[in-house]
Amino acid sequence: MAASTRPTGDRQPEVWLDSRQLRVLAHPLRSRLLSALRLDGPATATGLARVLDTNTGATSYHLRQLAEVGLVVEEPDRGAGRQRFWRAAHANHGWWLTDHPDDQAALDWLAEYQVTAFAEEAAKWRAAQHQLPREWQDAATQNDYGLRLTAERLRALNDELAEVIVRYRDEAARSTDDQPTEEVAVFFASFPRVTLAKPGAPNRGPGEGGAPDLDPEENGAPGRGPGKAEGATADGQVGD
Repeated sequence: MAASTRPTGDRQPEVWLDSRQLRVLAHPLRSRLLSALRLDGPATATGLARVLDTNTGATSYHLRQLAEVGLVVEEPDRGAGRQRFWRAAHANHGWWLTDHPDDQAALDWLAEYQVTAFAEEAAKWRAAQHQLPREWQDAATQNDYGLRLTAERLRALNDELAEVIVRYRDEAARSTDDQPTEEVAVFFASFPRVTLAKPGAPNRGPGEGGAPDLDPEENGAPGRGPGKAEGATADGQVGD
């Protein structure tokens, strides 16, 4: 699921998750099912069980749980006989941070799941990269940066990066070029570093190299603002 901790620019998710949807989605198999349907398109419970290395009974049950809260829907025109196809109801979703402890626990789980899922995708890429053509090995990247920014500038950076990613995604969707393409995972996260003070050292605030004393009203603590997840590995490629 690609995600950010707030709406990006003028972009809005297709659906804002309510409390019930949040709690249903905060489950390992359900999150994987929704990501698989967003990435790979409609599938049956049997097909998803094979892809996700689980059993059909489990996928059927959890697909019904997702359907009950409107996150997946049946494709009635596909399949034959008892075969039932499912698809993701939305390309992406968002959420509002909350003070409710159960909802906050669900949000925390979803955020942790996203990080874990991306780490797994990155590990698979690292293990298999030398089997891909050299042009793809050269095109891929993995970087990290340290910047000193105000909260306002951080928001602006996030907006600008997301706009670039969405532009490339939309251009690819419209392209009639027949050059070979691959499904690409893009993940970015930005946040103030939390630096723990050494034992016996005086506590210092942001900008002084110590543990940051972040103001919850200014830094997106529960109750402040929205988050966003879009449909790829953990919703990987941004937006779908």
